[in-house]
Formats: sequence, structure tokens, C-alpha cells
Amino acid sequence: MPLDYFYGQVGELFSFYRIPKALFLESRFQNLSTDAKTLYGILLDRMSLSAKNGWLDEQGRAFIIFTIEDVKRALCCADNKATKLLRELEEFGLIERKRRGLGRPSLVYVKNFSAESSKSIFQNRDFHDSGGFKSASQDPAKSRCNKTEENSTEKSETYPFYSEEDDGMSKHEQLEEYFSQSLELDILLRLCPDDEDTIYQIVDLLVDTCATNRKMLRIAGDDKPAEVVRSRFMKLNADHIRFVLKCLAENSSPIRNMKQYLLASLYNAPTTMQLSYQNQTNHDLANRR
Repeated sequence: MPLDYFYGQVGELFSFYRIPKALFLESRFQNLSTDAKTLYGILLDRMSLSAKNGWLDEQGRAFIIFTIEDVKRALCCADNKATKLLRELEEFGLIERKRRGLGRPSLVYVKNFSAESSKSIFQNRDFHDSGGFKSASQDPAKSRCNKTEENSTEKSETYPFYSEEDDGMSKHEQLEEYFSQSLELDILLRLCPDDEDTIYQIVDLLVDTCATNRKMLRIAGDDKPAEVVRSRFMKLNADHIRFVLKCLAENSSPIRNMKQYLLASLYNAPTTMQLSYQNQTNHDLANRR
């Protein structure tokens, strides 16, 4: 059916999602995907409901409820795409998600994109007031770079975990909350239901390793500084875990020490996953010739 033209000011009668021009014009957002920019506009639109419904936390900050299912419906995409877009907005500091546990949906804080408030995105790394935390990295360049050596950046990074209980949460509980969020645990379990036991084993291993007081840790037969291992583990995301599960499923050799196998796989996952996908791409291109 052919569509009609707009006449006069009739176009103003419709409602629209508004995407800030800054997301297209400012250099700091140049690597943000168009789909993520669109999702940010949708989240901004949903913020109007927060004002109407009085959805404010104890510090007066507005939040919304926008689940993975909401993203899928809004953008007509699958779980993987929806998860990736939310993670992308987090990496650019445009949203924060606060997990509440017990099957309740996360609170989504849509951040102010304006230049005046952008400094706070990078200066304040603590996640709200509950002892929870943001995603592993706010800087997409750092989270996506290919690291083959333990560089000075890895060694110098620190994370706000405490050996003593903070706000009623122990160090282990804080780490469990952190990895539950950074690994998108609820989505991961839904996408890989047959690997539930292994996924929980991986989370327990990550928590125990990052909580250790040891100075050195043995990874793939080598002793590595615990801070370097902790830094790498806290940059892992759901894609890395799925890659490790895939490697585990494809492994035909007997695994004598599952803990050491998983430690090595998790430590090397960012590098080996990238190399694996690159090799597959090269193979596909070669077969097309």
C-alpha cells in the first residue's frame, strides 16, 4: 500500500524517539554502534515514565525497568544482540544496571550524555550505594584490546573490593554480585541450560580466585601475579564464558584437573577467542575463492 505525504504541520502530531545528536557528532561516541544509539533513545523515552511514576532511588536518581525481553521487543532482535547492546551502552558509560537478585529485573540508570556530566562517568567507578559494581570496564578501548602480554595497565588496575564486610556484604558476596552482573549470568544460564553446573563452577572459581590473598597463582603451569590474573578475570564477559564452554565441549582429550583447565581457559579466553574467530573468518574467505 503506497504511503501518503505529510501536509503542513501534520508530522508534529506523531510521537518519536529522540536520539541525541551528541551520539553522532562527538568523537567519544564515534565507535558506538547505531543500534546502541537507537536503544539509548528508546531508554531516554522510557525515562519519562520514571518522572510520572516517581521511580527515584533514595538519592533522588531516576531509574527505569527495561529487561532483555523489552530490548528484544523494541528492536526485534535476539537474546545475543539485546545483551550485546546493553553491554555496549554500559561500556560507554551511558547506562548502569543495578542487579537486585531473587529473579527481580535489574534497575537501569540512564546516564546523562551531555559533556558537562561526562567527567563523572569516568571519575566515579563505584556502582551506586549498595556495594554492587559496574561492568568490568567503562572504557571500550581497554575492554576490547588484544592483550597477549601482562602489561603495565593490567598490573596497575585496582578494583573496589574490601577484605572486611562492607554494607553487610562480604568480599565473596561482592564478587559474586560483580560476576553475576558482568557475565550476564541470568542470560547465560538461559542460553546454555545444559551447562548450568559448569557455569556455576566457573563463577565459583572466578570468585575464589579473585578473593585470594595469595601473591602468585599458577596458570597453565606458570606462576603469575595474582593482580594480573584478577585483572584479566574481571574483564571477562558472557561471550568469553560461552567460548570456554564451546572449547570444553569440543575437547576430546581427558581432563585430569578441571580446575586448572578452566583457570587456563578463562585466563586465555580473550586472546584465544579472537584468534579462533579470525582463523574461522580466514578459512571461510579461502573457501569462497
